[in-house]
Amino acid sequence: MKQLLKGGKVWRSDGGFWEDCPVLLEDGYIRAVGTEAACDTVVDVRGLTVLPGLVDVHTHGRSGFDFSTATRQQMLRMKEDYARAGVTSVFATLASATPEEWLRSIRDIQACGFEGIHLEGRFLNPSKRGAHAPELLAPLDAAELERYLGEIHVPCHLTAAFELDEDGAFAACARRHGVTLGLGHTAATAAQARAAMERGVTSFTHLFNAMPPLHHREGGAVSAALLSGNAWVELIVDGMHICPDMVELTYRCKADRLVLITDSMEATGCPDGEYAIAGQKVIVRNGRAETLDGALAGSTLNLWEGVKNLMRFAGVSLSAAVACATLHPARMTGIDNMVGSIAPGKRADLLLVDDALERRMVFAAGKRVL
Repeated sequence: MKQLLKGGKVWRSDGGFWEDCPVLLEDGYIRAVGTEAACDTVVDVRGLTVLPGLVDVHTHGRSGFDFSTATRQQMLRMKEDYARAGVTSVFATLASATPEEWLRSIRDIQACGFEGIHLEGRFLNPSKRGAHAPELLAPLDAAELERYLGEIHVPCHLTAAFELDEDGAFAACARRHGVTLGLGHTAATAAQARAAMERGVTSFTHLFNAMPPLHHREGGAVSAALLSGNAWVELIVDGMHICPDMVELTYRCKADRLVLITDSMEATGCPDGEYAIAGQKVIVRNGRAETLDGALAGSTLNLWEGVKNLMRFAGVSLSAAVACATLHPARMTGIDNMVGSIAPGKRADLLLVDDALERRMVFAAGKRVL
């Protein structure tokens, strides 16, 4: 079926917008931008801005479910809820769990058709474990990693404390499987972080969080990330994990390599109460998720709210902020040939917002879900 979205302002990956620009969708893909053609349905989107569907490469769950414990039916419900929230591409993120739980989740995530898997657990520095239960952590063992990667047949991203990978065998195993690597939950010095980048690390997981703070005598992973011209940096822009000044500082340093994430946990989209993540009980009050000992335990952030927060905190334009939640995460994880921008041949994942930046329509693979 051919659908023509007509009259909207369409986001461009070079930072601008096309005014009154038609977008032709066919069989789940974008067939043309800026050209009208005979079609089955015309959708009037005058007064709306057409954006790419959002890409969340670091999210543990929502709607009361966690990827480490959810059934396939629950994962499918999550997938629908992500899409209605404007997130049409998801790297289902596994927090620390047992190897058997990870293997089951890996199979179920792939059966449900998520874009990728993010392994963010087990291989962490115990001193920077955050909300991850200590008994679920493991050494950076290439043989254990091989068990998981041998079962993964979709794009995969791996977070680990690579300063603990003394001989580089763990990183080498991941690279053989085409996995993208993020340094996180780390106590790395700046020199160790640079060494990790030489071994294949290309991103920093939720920069500032679960790593030593920037210090004038030892910059740590934060300084290595900010000074690197090529490294991607994830940020949780919910106003709780990082203050607005540090968000602005990071944007000024890393505008072309900033990746907005949610690190959302199962309470996202749910009322305050008692939940869980990574083997630990979590209490959510006023949208803030904490373990019983007071550690932040992921977030309850929706990614579109993170986009708007970036605009407010750092004085960033809509176009620039959208890139941080679409094109940048897609490039970071190597799926930008499929999603992350509006161009012929890309999947027809679109988020349409009004002048007040409220979500009005969402298309996932050409199907309207909002």
